[in-house]
Amino acid sequence: MPDDPTAWLIAVRDGRDRAAFARLFDFYAPRLRAMLARQNCTGAAADDVIQDAMLRVWQKAAQFDESRASASAWIYRIARNRHVDVIRKSARPMPEALKVEDPPAPDASEVVALQGEATRLRAALQDLSPEQRRMVEMAYMGELTHQEISDDTGLPLGTVKSRLRLAIARLRNNLKDLRAQ
Repeated sequence: MPDDPTAWLIAVRDGRDRAAFARLFDFYAPRLRAMLARQNCTGAAADDVIQDAMLRVWQKAAQFDESRASASAWIYRIARNRHVDVIRKSARPMPEALKVEDPPAPDASEVVALQGEATRLRAALQDLSPEQRRMVEMAYMGELTHQEISDDTGLPLGTVKSRLRLAIARLRNNLKDLRAQ
């Protein structure tokens, strides 16, 4: 195989030649590292860009056209574009909607009120029939779908839905004074 990067890239393009790709990688990796260092991209960040760029060379080799660009120009352009993508991604500000602020600590009266509501909810759950309570626990605490509950219990899907609807109606009735607050 000649010592010509364009010939290596053509061998990769036409025959998926791994040996030619290894030579391309060995030839271009230090050159790409130097180019990236001039752009203040060094160390692991540079290694990542080089890996991504050379992976893209392998994946996109079929698009290489030696009449339009030399192998060097084509590979440097891919590496430069990968570096720009990395810069853009790291500079992208976090959307306001995704920023999470620590919630304020609840004061003592809120804690007492929440504990009272939890006690009332536990009592209301105990007031349900065992089948209804089990359905509510599976659906809301276990986060199972109605179909999963049906499969798990062996009950028809309609029965599961009916029991859940009746259980929720009963809970709503037993806890209606909490909703008014």
